[in-house]
This record gives sequence, C-alpha cells and structure tokens, in this order.
Amino acid sequence: MARMSERPARWSQATVHPDMWTDPDDDPRENEGPGPEGESATLLDFLTGYRMTLRMKCEGLDAEQLARRSVPPSTMSLLGLVRHLAEVERDWRNWITDGDPLPKLYGEKDADFDGAAAEQAVVDAAFRDLEREQAATDAALAGHPDLGARVGKDGTSVRELMVHRIEEYARHCGHADLLRECIDGRVGQ
Repeated sequence: MARMSERPARWSQATVHPDMWTDPDDDPRENEGPGPEGESATLLDFLTGYRMTLRMKCEGLDAEQLARRSVPPSTMSLLGLVRHLAEVERDWRNWITDGDPLPKLYGEKDADFDGAAAEQAVVDAAFRDLEREQAATDAALAGHPDLGARVGKDGTSVRELMVHRIEEYARHCGHADLLRECIDGRVGQ
C-alpha cells in the first residue's frame, strides 16, 4: 500500500483519499446538510449529479483523448458519450410532445458515436449541443410539474421520463469511468 507521500499506483488528484477521483471536501457533487425535499427535487438532484459526473470525467482531456475509442469494435468514446447524451436529451423531448419529432442532431443511428472526431471544433460543438439540449428538455419538463402526468403520444408519465433520464446518465457515467481509466488511469468515484 502506498504511503501518502508516494504517488499511488492509480493516479488521483485526491490528497487525503488516494483511491478517490477528488477529495470529498472538494467534490462539487457533495452537499452539506439534508438532501432535497420532495420527489421532484430529489430526482433533479440525482440528474444534476450524474450530469456533473460526466463533465468531470471529461475535464482536462484534449480532443484526441476525448475521441479515443475504448476497444475494437466499439465506437464508444467520452466524446461519443457527450454527443449521444445530447441526442438522447433531444429525443426525450419527442416523448413529451404530441407533435412531429425533432430531427436528429447528428444524423443516422450511431452517428453520435461514429462522428466523434478528434477535432477541437467537434468537441466544442458537442458540449454546446449537450448544454443546449439539457436546458431545452429541462424547460419542457418544467411545464409538467405533476410527476404522475401522462405526456406525449405514448402517454409516458413524467416520473418515468425523469427516472429514465437518471438511468441513462448513470449507465453512461459507468462507461465514462472505464473510458477515463483507459486514457490516464484515473478511476471513478
């Protein structure tokens, strides 16, 4: 076991907890005091935490690292995950509306991953797309404060949509843990 004065076998910024991604005192996902009140606030808190985790997993990497594929034949990369989640946020708005579906951001199936090129312009666009699509979906759902309300053509409940959003981000944050570890050895928390 490494002493605190030695660099651990797995790299970490943590100074007190060498096996953690960040020191607990510096973790922006940790809040002092009790959790949020109510079901809706709790769901939003979990969603916010997973969104922040995804961004943290991408911090400090260049375009090549963000676009680096995991293992052949997979096309998964951190940049691909960012693009995929922007696409998914847009698609969730299609679940809410009775109107025509919004067009895909990146084109045909898997274009979100396939088009994740190691170019800074692609990286910048992906993060702008994600931020915009998250805000648009958040705004659309804010118009439906009753979690039991049924929305869209399929009558999906707002609660189901919120839980599905959390599940999608949580699953992909697990992928992001592994992708980041392959890039520079940093492990999840």
